[in-house]
Amino acid sequence: MADQIIKHSQTIEDYLSLIYVIERDGEPVIGARLAEIMKVSPPTVTNTLKRMVRDGLITMQENGTHLTDSGWDAARLIMRKHMLMEWMMLKMLPWSKLHSEAHNLEHAISLEAENALDDELGHPKTCPHGNPLPGFEDAVANWIPLTQVPIEKKVTVRRIHELAEENSELMEFLERKKIMIGTEIKVTEILPFNHTLTIEINDNPITLGFTVARYVFVEMEM
Repeated sequence: MADQIIKHSQTIEDYLSLIYVIERDGEPVIGARLAEIMKVSPPTVTNTLKRMVRDGLITMQENGTHLTDSGWDAARLIMRKHMLMEWMMLKMLPWSKLHSEAHNLEHAISLEAENALDDELGHPKTCPHGNPLPGFEDAVANWIPLTQVPIEKKVTVRRIHELAEENSELMEFLERKKIMIGTEIKVTEILPFNHTLTIEINDNPITLGFTVARYVFVEMEM
């Protein structure tokens, strides 16, 4: 099986990971959005997507940009490696830095080492930020964005979406404010007119914009 795995460049793997997350969530894959997240120019994105079409990883048609079966397989593999790398470094690095460091390592780990690490970790279903490993999407299906929580409702943070992980300053802010996996919070105020909400953690108020809060997924208390 290992002999059948095609090795792609780091750039292509980065695109595969991002498109995987967007398409997994049922959202359209838009070049301008890819350029913004990856901090490259729109023409660079266009040229890379054309290469991916040539290599059979995506299709670009009237119904949008989509991963092919080969693209899905390659994307799942790199996402799994990335998340296992995060777990490997959890005891050595701050939680907020796991994503960026795993990004540097995910392209180098072999399939044999990946499988051994998965065994050692006990086959986790999510990464340290609560995002599902490929094939375990059901594990996070009942968690909702913080923007959907009613006022005065107590909830527990379970997941910080992958797209939030791309912003290192945001992740550092979340870690500093203790908005991390397992933290109990309460929504105390929602202000639709300026797109903010306020939460409390141990009686400490924290205001978040909706653009950030929608990437924080929580579990409602029964």
